[in-house]
Amino acid sequence: MSEQPLTPAERARRRRRLAEVFGEVLPEQTRDDADEPGARDAAGEERLRREVPPHHGS
Repeated sequence: MSEQPLTPAERARRRRRLAEVFGEVLPEQTRDDADEPGARDAAGEERLRREVPPHHGS
């Protein structure tokens, strides 16, 4: 069975319904995109530096 192609109105209705159910798939900007200078946690940075695997060097 082959389906009929969707009309522009049907495609728009389907997109609106998907947006209602699932929300925006990809946000315009993520939190890590908008990182403010100095906003990183110094303790977190230090912990990451301490936990570098040996095969990555220091």
